[in-house]
Amino acid sequence: PAPTTPTGTKPTQTPSQSGVPAGYPHTKEGAQSAAANYTVALGSDGMYVTDRRHAILDSLYTKSAAAQKKGPLDQAYSQDILGRVGLEADGSAPEGETFVSRSVPVGTSSTAYSDSASTVEVWYMALVGLAGTDTTHPVTTTWQTMILDLQWADGDWKIVKDSQRNGPTPVPGDDRASASDEISKAIEGYGGFTYAR
Repeated sequence: PAPTTPTGTKPTQTPSQSGVPAGYPHTKEGAQSAAANYTVALGSDGMYVTDRRHAILDSLYTKSAAAQKKGPLDQAYSQDILGRVGLEADGSAPEGETFVSRSVPVGTSSTAYSDSASTVEVWYMALVGLAGTDTTHPVTTTWQTMILDLQWADGDWKIVKDSQRNGPTPVPGDDRASASDEISKAIEGYGGFTYAR
């Protein structure tokens, strides 16, 4: 599904690159918008498929940073790791199951900013797992904070370094877990957003 664009000031000025919104304003708010959308891309199911992962990295990172990230991430998304989350060797979901991998930003914080560089923290919830009747890897939620060091390069904000830490994690509510088919329909029926700060 196409992303839903917020009203008001457009968060990006150019078409998406490799499915990732691009062309952010050269401002503190623009850096935060970029960081939120980059967190979404880095938590997407595209990261589990080599060609798509490389395209995402080329869109988000500076050229040198992207080149340095590809090898380590290829190892991180090895066939062994894919198998641990229930995926096939090519990153696809088993027949009859829907793979879910989404990051949902809750908020951003600019911890450093200049015209040429910015550090942004993105607090987000991640959904990861397989929705299917017989799955042994159900969709679960985790809470993380992504820290992105951004650089203004080639007319846009690009990542030069990233890290993340666990939490902050809210106390779980009393919500009833949905059936796997409800999760599958939700993932297929509800598109993501383009985030703006």
